[in-house]
Amino acid sequence: MDLDSLRIETERLILRPTRAEDFVGWAAMMADPDVMRFIGGVQPPHVAWRGFLSMAGAWAIQGFAMFSVIEKSSGAWLGRLGPWFPEGWPGSEIGWGLVRDAWGKGYATEGSAAAMDFVFDTLGWAEVIHPIDPDNDSSKRVASRLGSTLRGAGRLPVPLDKLPVEIWGQTREQWRQRRRRA
Repeated sequence: MDLDSLRIETERLILRPTRAEDFVGWAAMMADPDVMRFIGGVQPPHVAWRGFLSMAGAWAIQGFAMFSVIEKSSGAWLGRLGPWFPEGWPGSEIGWGLVRDAWGKGYATEGSAAAMDFVFDTLGWAEVIHPIDPDNDSSKRVASRLGSTLRGAGRLPVPLDKLPVEIWGQTREQWRQRRRRA
């Protein structure tokens, strides 16, 4: 897979691998307490930089990671979403994290649906999970709109092991059946 040309388009979004120019938006998103409330807490720029490079490194080493989300109409960087499966993770994740201005517009669902097609059709994943903080009702609604169901309580690896998390998910076959009905 040629990562330089990898680009997934939806009606309103462009999903593509992480690029250096995304860091300004990334750092701003990681500094927003509302955005970071359920995904590990606020990060200063030097910590956000490490996470940013982890995402870029996952693309280089694993051949996948969360996509940068670009709004087609404006070219604005809106966040990151898609596949994530670091060492010790409880399963192959499709996750999402968007800047506050992108909330409530259906972007997380739209982009995550395209990312799920990608992991099932291109990467051959058999299932996906969404680790979600029990108090994060917005993310639960996204997971539900995607057709995922609550599988139960879960645990993330250190240093996130103290955070409460529910595991939502579905299999490739469940996703394909849902897509056929849509």
